[in-house]
Amino acid sequence: MYSEDLKNSYPIFDTHCHYEDERFDPIRDELFREMHQNGVCGIVTCGCDQNSSKAAIKMAEDYDFVYAAVGIHPGSIDSGTTPEQIRELAQHPKCVAIGEIGLDYYWVSDNKEKQIEIFEKQIAIAKELDLPIIIHDRDAHGDTLEILKKHKPKGVVHCYSGSVEMAEELIKLGLYIGVGGVITFKNAKKLPDVVKMIPDELLLVETDCPYLAPEPYRGKLCHSGLIKYTAEKIAEIRGKTPEQILTLTAKNAKILYNVK
Repeated sequence: MYSEDLKNSYPIFDTHCHYEDERFDPIRDELFREMHQNGVCGIVTCGCDQNSSKAAIKMAEDYDFVYAAVGIHPGSIDSGTTPEQIRELAQHPKCVAIGEIGLDYYWVSDNKEKQIEIFEKQIAIAKELDLPIIIHDRDAHGDTLEILKKHKPKGVVHCYSGSVEMAEELIKLGLYIGVGGVITFKNAKKLPDVVKMIPDELLLVETDCPYLAPEPYRGKLCHSGLIKYTAEKIAEIRGKTPEQILTLTAKNAKILYNVK
């Protein structure tokens, strides 16, 4: 079912996905097997609360090329999950980051102070454990940047949606910028300019699957094998080959997440 999308001889490292999603339940084992056979060398599957973080760790235990990130997503701050629970989960040997964490003023904007509090507590945990963070920022660019400048964590702003000017500030902080399938969309207006200026050493690719499948699969179930379409578009913008982009971003991902 997936093999045509997965034919690839260069390394793919998907730095952000959500394979605990129930849509993957009937196909996850087959999909992981095919991906690993066709060039996917690494996957970071991200938690959004305690349950999904535990599921991410279980997948990382079951598959050698899968790694876990654990965290409280801004949309899950009322889930009952506490930063202390995340701190405990983060000490698992296959947990490589605290994430997905951050701010989201698009879906909920009446709890900004609580979002900021939970975000900052998780940044403190990441710094204590010497882990990078995976940052969610939706319609909260100003507060996100202010917090990152204040605490100076290491990590990646995933599914980047800000301006070139904000990207410049993030780059000064040494933060990676994650680019996903949105770069292939016709309505991606600012992102191509951002992609053009990201330093080689701070560029990452991701899917955010099962969401945001790139063209020509937009609207369908996304998975890590489709990242090659994102790489093709990035390569076109940056004057490189897709193979160069995949090789570069896999190297960067291993450095950020401290994996071989």
